[in-house]
Amino acid sequence: MSQRLVIAIDGPSASGKGTLARRLAAHFRLPHLDTGLLYRAVGWTSFRTGRMPAEVAAGLHPDDLEDPDLKGDDAGQQGSKVAAIPEVRANLLKFQQEFSSRGPGAVLDGRDIGTVICPDAPVKLFVTASPDARAERRYQELRARGLDTIKPRVLAEMAERDRRDSERAAAPLKAAPDAWLLDTSDMDADAAFAAALAFIERKGFRSAGP
Repeated sequence: MSQRLVIAIDGPSASGKGTLARRLAAHFRLPHLDTGLLYRAVGWTSFRTGRMPAEVAAGLHPDDLEDPDLKGDDAGQQGSKVAAIPEVRANLLKFQQEFSSRGPGAVLDGRDIGTVICPDAPVKLFVTASPDARAERRYQELRARGLDTIKPRVLAEMAERDRRDSERAAAPLKAAPDAWLLDTSDMDADAAFAAALAFIERKGFRSAGP
């Protein structure tokens, strides 16, 4: 690849963007950053320690992203809350942009990658799915982890998070004007990967091979 390949993937929770991002990163042998983990780490740390979110964001270290508790819904809710704070987003901006600028490229997924973090990325995807499809995925994920929940609650929590992410003043969740929309409502992970890969290859990017 002569041109640096930065793949910016945005979309709401449980749309499949994280799984897709990891598979594309492996395929193109690029580093991957789940930027949602940054906000989860800030929110969860702030919630547990009482420190101000902006202070936590300013001192965030890559090792802070290894906490297994960050995968839980509680951390997700805390992350969504602090993501609406402009100072938190400003303090994490450099972390994300430096990650995307290293080496031959990178794959980043989140909610403002194509609009704010990497507006010049040559590949932008906005991954979405119907609320029912997303709620079913999250419900099955929680059940697989042994957590007791019900679908109406999952759907309600997801709707609230969508509202918060889309209506916040700082970098709201939205598709970049030049992003390719990928609706995964009726797709499994393999189909979503195949569709995204075909789009990327049409733009002239190929895997470097084994």
